[in-house]
Amino acid sequence: MNAEPRIRVLVADDHALVREGIRHVLASAHGFDIAGEAGGGAEAVKLAGECAPDVILLDVSMPDGGGLEVIGDIRRVAPDARVIILSVHDEAEYVLQGVRAGAHGYLRKDSSPAELRDAVRAVDRGESVFSPAMATRLSDALRVESDRNARASKLSLLTARERDVLEGIVSGETNKEIAGRFGISPRTVEAHRESLMRKLEIRSVAGLTRLAVEEGLITA
Repeated sequence: MNAEPRIRVLVADDHALVREGIRHVLASAHGFDIAGEAGGGAEAVKLAGECAPDVILLDVSMPDGGGLEVIGDIRRVAPDARVIILSVHDEAEYVLQGVRAGAHGYLRKDSSPAELRDAVRAVDRGESVFSPAMATRLSDALRVESDRNARASKLSLLTARERDVLEGIVSGETNKEIAGRFGISPRTVEAHRESLMRKLEIRSVAGLTRLAVEEGLITA
């Protein structure tokens, strides 16, 4: 009868006590082997290419490159390894950067031993793992990014003159003032106004102003 395959784990953290704690957490349960330990980013990349880990636990901040900085190099030298970012940070941007870099999971360092072991097993099975709070922050960040991209896409539909008119509107200028500034008729300004509102799907000056501030067309 074949023994159940053990999960080879590379632990990368610049604090020896943290590495010792993780080693103890994994060694206290069946099915894990510590394939190597690294105290910095460069060392983590080197060991990832040498010790063939199944799962890599990466601290987000280390000398010679933290997890977010070296994860791309690690994925190149160990393409089959699964990566979990460990961090004291739980801001949405950190989580989003980790996912973009290629992480398969993101856990806070105050996660319980059981959560860490379950996460390692899950990513080794091919799943992605985020603590509930991290998952919420990731969802929020992705939604904000999606909204921003959608707005940027709509802005790209505007002609140069429509953008001029938009900036005039959100600056508080009347159609007549905008017309005088660009040497066109107020009726033409009104046509551009209707067109840009239709393209942006915004029907109020307040909505246009909010979009202009968010996209840096004007300052608040």
